[in-house]
Amino acid sequence: MSQLPDRTLSRVRQSVFDLQSARESAGQAARALQDKQATAVVYCEANFGKIDGKTANGLVRHSELYRVLSVIDSTLVGSDTGVVLDGVPNGIPIHKDLADAIEKAEQVPQWYIFGMAPASGRLSTHERALVLEAIERGLNIVNGLHEFLNDDEEFANASARMNVRILDIRRPNTERTLHTFSGRIHEITCPRIAVLGTDCAIGKRTTATVLAAALTERGLDVVMIGTGQTGLMQGARYGIARDAVPSQFCAGELEAEIIDAFEREQPDVIIVEGQGALSHPAYSTSSFILRGSCPDAVILQHAPARKHRCDFPMMPMPKPVDEIKLIQTFSDTRVIGLTINHESMSDSEVDMSIERYEEELGIPVTDALKRPAEQLAAMVFTAFPELESANFDPATPAIAT
Repeated sequence: MSQLPDRTLSRVRQSVFDLQSARESAGQAARALQDKQATAVVYCEANFGKIDGKTANGLVRHSELYRVLSVIDSTLVGSDTGVVLDGVPNGIPIHKDLADAIEKAEQVPQWYIFGMAPASGRLSTHERALVLEAIERGLNIVNGLHEFLNDDEEFANASARMNVRILDIRRPNTERTLHTFSGRIHEITCPRIAVLGTDCAIGKRTTATVLAAALTERGLDVVMIGTGQTGLMQGARYGIARDAVPSQFCAGELEAEIIDAFEREQPDVIIVEGQGALSHPAYSTSSFILRGSCPDAVILQHAPARKHRCDFPMMPMPKPVDEIKLIQTFSDTRVIGLTINHESMSDSEVDMSIERYEEELGIPVTDALKRPAEQLAAMVFTAFPELESANFDPATPAIAT
């Protein structure tokens, strides 16, 4: 890659600074944009509703930063994204390409979001051309991949010429400002609950989001800590993409975000989004989340119908009981509940799994999307009864599902 011209390099640096605020972190950038919900189209070709489309799936279900106008996936043209994901229409259509999305939109979207999470973490040659097309059409870019488009001469020149911004969500703090673990996490007085899983792309972020909303509905002040690019895109006010941080600083960076959230917000409870799986040899993020957050409790997400690890057909899925034992051995914490990812399962199969795991594990089990959110909140109130007694309002209506 050739060296950037001085003018372009200066603009790129200024753009990164403006978007990522003084700390140059993706988490801070999300906070800075939170009160400006912008319109967006999300690219998710041939992957919407699938595992590698988890970023698009998450943004369609929930986003505080962006109002998603449409999703691009030529294999599902004409479908409603809500029907594809959850069987319930949400009015967000699926179009075949960007030209079609712009033509049929109520307005030209402000942002083009790359909504897939490929294992390579990089754009293909074809996808590079699509992102450049979006820039040429005047759309700002949200990039959650491991390659930083602001550092790419072709993208930097194109964005400078079209006067659009590129937001590289995964760009971490500079090493000058990175934190090592201090132990101050133990000064936090409110419960910290991590949502972990038995595999990657299994619904940890979705369950954490539903849980945070359910506890908020019950009158609690809740802060959710984002630990991946999708959570930050959705608008998590605190957090950082864990897999973009040097390992020496992973625990400390998470600890620093949690302390900052606690000191600023004085919440009743902090929810920490999980990544990967502690037992998965391909990921170390769960271990750093446990080390950095030192959670008082864990809620574990599991997909009973999944036969093998995502992208690893040679690795069978672990049993929840084994993952629980591993988590509770690795960290001074307790697993207070299990949540079901109902992929490839009928309602009756979900019911049977809930009954089976409750009997086997002796903890409450629910499905965050198919069962009342009250059941998810009840896991927390059972484990921390002081939260319910301090904040429960009998007039609070039942939480909608």
